[in-house]
Amino acid sequence: MDRRLALVTGASAGIGAAFARILAGHGYDVALTARRTDRLEALADEIRLRYGVETLTVAADLAQPEGPGQILDHLTAHGRTVDALVNNAGYGLPGTFAETRWADQAAFLQVMVTAPCELAHRVLPGMVQRRFGRIVNVASLAGLVPAAAGHTLYAASKSLLIKFSQSLSLETAGEGVHVTALCPGFTYSEFHDVNGTRGLVSASTPSWMWLGADEVAAAGYEAVEAGRTICVPGAPNKAIAAVAKLLPDEWGLALMASQGQRFRKL
Repeated sequence: MDRRLALVTGASAGIGAAFARILAGHGYDVALTARRTDRLEALADEIRLRYGVETLTVAADLAQPEGPGQILDHLTAHGRTVDALVNNAGYGLPGTFAETRWADQAAFLQVMVTAPCELAHRVLPGMVQRRFGRIVNVASLAGLVPAAAGHTLYAASKSLLIKFSQSLSLETAGEGVHVTALCPGFTYSEFHDVNGTRGLVSASTPSWMWLGADEVAAAGYEAVEAGRTICVPGAPNKAIAAVAKLLPDEWGLALMASQGQRFRKL
């Protein structure tokens, strides 16, 4: 195929769907993957009709270890290789660490850490060989600020994606491959509905702290095209990230101890 192909995980809604539309608008064919087949097919039809690009859908569960391989095998069977990867799939796991089941935490780590790293590892050699590649790891502002109680591995997983993106960016410098960690704050999407914290965060955070999924995805696309390794969309989020760098650890943890329950479900 003449057009490049972008693979977007967690593409059925929110930031993933917004990324798919933006990439298609810039001439990419798009491969969409998530668990909800009906929503994937509806988005694929919309993008194909609106932008005139090829769309492929792959229903897959990244909580299963075989998920990343199944996705890429499907694309290979259609004669396609991945030129741009958006690792967007993710969720939050409410509760404290001791109160949750390890099986749930293990599945969480598979989706949030292992799957994105495996997908990047599998597609990167081809990107380097073709001297073109774009990888966006959707991390979070939570990975740049002190940790809070509850959702225990969420910030840790996002921090790992940020460091992973930084290292990968250095390793691929000069190879035509750009790697960006996108670190949004509060975003209008289904994220808080899925983990049951919509009412909590909506009541405790002002409207000016929220961004739309389209705004976040557009910032991520611009950042990876420009070769910027870290992208924090929105002026309030940039300010929070800057202050977090300057706070002594003890102050940061004390702040999260007093304020964390406003947006974390214990």
